[in-house]
Amino acid sequence: MTIKVGLVSLGCPKNLVDSEIMLGLLKESGFLITNHEQEADAIIINTCSFINDAKEESIKTILEMAKLKEEGNCRALLVAGCLAQRYHSELMEEMPEIDGFIGTGAVHEVPDLVRRTLAGEKASLVGKPGYLHTAAQPKILATPSYTAYLKIAEGCDNRCSYCTIPLVRGPFRSREIEDIVIEAAGMLKQGAKELVLVAQDTTRYGLDLYDRPSLDRLLDRLTGLEGLGWIRMLYTYPTLINDQLIQLMARKRKICRYLDIPLQHASDSVLQRMKRQGSNAEILQLIEKLRAEIPGIMLRSSFIVGFPGETEEDFEELLSFMTRVQFDRVGVFAYSREDGTPAASMSGQVPEETKLARRDKAMSLQQKISLENNRRKIGTKLFVLVEKNNTGGTYTGRSEGDAPDIDGKVHFTSDIQLQPGDFVKVLITAAQPYDLSGELAP
Repeated sequence: MTIKVGLVSLGCPKNLVDSEIMLGLLKESGFLITNHEQEADAIIINTCSFINDAKEESIKTILEMAKLKEEGNCRALLVAGCLAQRYHSELMEEMPEIDGFIGTGAVHEVPDLVRRTLAGEKASLVGKPGYLHTAAQPKILATPSYTAYLKIAEGCDNRCSYCTIPLVRGPFRSREIEDIVIEAAGMLKQGAKELVLVAQDTTRYGLDLYDRPSLDRLLDRLTGLEGLGWIRMLYTYPTLINDQLIQLMARKRKICRYLDIPLQHASDSVLQRMKRQGSNAEILQLIEKLRAEIPGIMLRSSFIVGFPGETEEDFEELLSFMTRVQFDRVGVFAYSREDGTPAASMSGQVPEETKLARRDKAMSLQQKISLENNRRKIGTKLFVLVEKNNTGGTYTGRSEGDAPDIDGKVHFTSDIQLQPGDFVKVLITAAQPYDLSGELAP
């Protein structure tokens, strides 16, 4: 009898890559993959535990899937990913519905876990994080056919005082350039047009293997691959954005003029307590350099408000920084107090209502900035990757300044029939805070 396995993937694109690898390994081992959890014999939830909201979503999803042990075919409920890595002992005691756990360092053992739990064993494959996949391992892409996430490294060495990633993902480890290029070429042969490079710290890539940050070397190889439309990077730590990378981005048009630079704050005193490298002045210098050397570059960042000890003056400095820099995209998050991190035991914990009020104020400011930035695009022509063919000659896509599932969309009309994965030029005619509207350019 063929055993059907369903998988629910939560959290970030890096977690999604792990899910794709697990699906590939399961299929290679003879399991049938199903998108209908109701008919699955085994259900895997690949969880996130980065902040409280992510943990709550993971627990809610586990409970929802557990109902299928009564209402569906499910005989084994398995929890994978960051929540399993960090809290498997507690979950084992508090949630008897769960039949097995697989940590972030044991992704390759998922077929064995499914077999053991379906045989009635309560299994926990959670050890030290340390898994790093290779191009030779099977993988089933869970993204639309024209887009693929390419994980180039795993783990993190930055040890920011608020962050649990080193606890659940281990130290930073880069993949070999040749191995990444082989995997990327395979993705393009499958029909991908857009490659999105991900890691916990993308700009650190290669430092552990080649004695210097080597993202520029990797990108130079990847941009030469046949079939590539464009390539973008997420999670670029600011202090390792070097001259080689900037010059390559300026020279290679297949590299999106887009950088996601999580800065987390603008007050030097807060940055120091966060154990972040780089100062306000250094960050401003970097942004000025990027804009001078890569005309038209789109910049995204993320910030944490309500960090322990953050004063009103610190918060106002962040707002002034956002107003001065005029980021194209910003995500603002209320500080989440995470067990096991240095920040959790710091004095000066900010009340929840204050954190939320600061978050809302910062996001309101950014919405105005984003709208003004988008209005400046009216009358310009942007290259757009078509994502969806709607009705009546209308389409939805993304510009090079829009990362999938993070940023905005471009809605446009066309008298010519287009397909998802096509690249077209769109004349922008209207703007909203996050989205743009237009028509196919002549």
